[in-house]
Amino acid sequence: MKYLINILMVLSLLTQGCSQNDTHKTQKKMKLNAGIITQKLAETKAFYANNLGFGITFENEFYLLMHTPGQEAEISFLLPNHPSQQPLFHRPFQGQGMYLTIEVDDVDSVYETLKKKEVPIKIALRDEPWGDRHFAIEDPNGIGIDIVTYKNTNP
Repeated sequence: MKYLINILMVLSLLTQGCSQNDTHKTQKKMKLNAGIITQKLAETKAFYANNLGFGITFENEFYLLMHTPGQEAEISFLLPNHPSQQPLFHRPFQGQGMYLTIEVDDVDSVYETLKKKEVPIKIALRDEPWGDRHFAIEDPNGIGIDIVTYKNTNP
């Protein structure tokens, strides 16, 4: 009986270890970095740094990795047809079918700052019925950037 209890305890521990491991595997943190393939590395770098306060995480002659001011997120830019890259990453972005959303604490102040810098506003500052307060600009690659403050719509 003692051996049976020990075996059951060992099996229980092994099973718990497996299920905890499996749960841990599914709960790993995942980080997303959107990448845009573009010829306009210099223009893109200037746009994000000068207008949105992004910093440079890494840069070389064919790749640019930038981060948001608080370093919560990153975005990368890659020259097309670069010999160091596989063919999947050769074709340049065609300027359609993509947008970015940047959430900020005070969308009104960001709006005013960008207007003063004469960044073209593509969608004027507005409130939406679902609670967003936002406006939109466009980067040098034709990517729409929705800058938003989410309002709490719960009573």
